[in-house]
Amino acid sequence: MDENEEVTDVFGGATVWWSSGATAPRNQGFSFYPATDEKRYYVLTFHRRHRKMVNGAYLAHVMEKGKAIRLQKRQRKLFTNCPHLDWSDYRKHLWSHVVFDHPATFETLALDPEVKRDIMQDLSTFQESKEYYAKVGKPWKRGYLLYGPPGTGKSTMIAAMANFLDYDVYDLELTAVKNNSKLRKLLIEITPKSIVVIEDIDCSADLTGKRKPGGRGEKTSEETEIEKAKAAAAGGNEEGKVTLSGLLNFIDGIWSACGGERIIVFTTNYVDKLDPALIRRGRMDKHIELSYCTFEAFKVLARNYLGVDSHPLFPAVHKLLLEAKITPADVAENLIPRTRSIQAEDVRACLENLLEALEEAKKKQEEETATAAAAAKPPLEKEKKEGDGRE
Repeated sequence: MDENEEVTDVFGGATVWWSSGATAPRNQGFSFYPATDEKRYYVLTFHRRHRKMVNGAYLAHVMEKGKAIRLQKRQRKLFTNCPHLDWSDYRKHLWSHVVFDHPATFETLALDPEVKRDIMQDLSTFQESKEYYAKVGKPWKRGYLLYGPPGTGKSTMIAAMANFLDYDVYDLELTAVKNNSKLRKLLIEITPKSIVVIEDIDCSADLTGKRKPGGRGEKTSEETEIEKAKAAAAGGNEEGKVTLSGLLNFIDGIWSACGGERIIVFTTNYVDKLDPALIRRGRMDKHIELSYCTFEAFKVLARNYLGVDSHPLFPAVHKLLLEAKITPADVAENLIPRTRSIQAEDVRACLENLLEALEEAKKKQEEETATAAAAAKPPLEKEKKEGDGRE
């Protein structure tokens, strides 16, 4: 609003008037002290009989709408933790950020349509369930575990989730965090409406927990002394690292309830390497396997890269996809046209390249299977021959 401008609003049958103004800067004449900046303000005028409604429902409505507009217009960001900056001033230097403008969406994601619909429904339900989480006494957060071979679209899935929810992304690099205390400080500074990502968590830190069978992960005094001796010999600090216990507290400890409306995503290529306590339901609530390319995923990629929904070579591709394991990333690489203007011959050339890649993948897998079978087969003929000699 411009200065002295007036705007009329109607709420609940009552009319109110907003007007804007500004205080004049002080010390405009000669003075040893600098002039103060002018301060802008708003004046709200209404009939006295509407005071209770204005102080209650109306002002709450204005604040809620203003917050929604600000969130809608805000520029989303991609954050990463900053290990090289001064931790003593941690509120200024815990996270650095860049503009998040990844173009991935669920529409362009190479995944089975049923799986996509299920994930989108789960995300929408979470986003609209603030009252439900408060009712059942749980922090407003949800965990997702994305696992599968390299090149199956785990990072792209995270970008699609962020674009779908309109959330910021915090990419947490565990190897840059010195200890559990620093990890907790990072957690406190994460804002609501955000996705916290730890990629390749099986490689990010030693999170085996060193648990004993049937135990709770406690170490004997002898084991503790041995580890301290090893750390001292290496010049390290046993306390100076993120532990499994610290990460579990980060996910669903008391401090994890600070802020609310957060999604935590772990990615891994080898889910069997992770400690069961780390990925149990309640921490990683939804497990999503991103595997090799299916025909439905291929059709999404063909539409994205070539602009086609069908082609005479599709049946051949379908047949080979059932016989060969190939990642969506490898499929996409073969579907990239060599020219900007895609012609019919370009589409055929790309599909033929994909068919060749599928044939090679199929042949390689057959050779690996035969080699593995030969290595596992016992040398029966040699044993039988030696036995005949003894008889």
